[in-house]
Amino acid sequence: MSILRVGDEKFHYSDGSHKWIPPDPDYDQEVWNEQVRQHQHGHLRNVHPKVRIQRLV
Repeated sequence: MSILRVGDEKFHYSDGSHKWIPPDPDYDQEVWNEQVRQHQHGHLRNVHPKVRIQRLV
């Protein structure tokens, strides 16, 4: 499960799915797509944090 942060609501519908259509019709679609991809990547970082595992011998 990922964590929603303040400001993430602009990338989500109320059901939690991602908005691939920019909120402003004059907003560049390619720019919006990249922002959503970066936002999704942030979810993945939260789901799979880099954790160092030490092995006890």
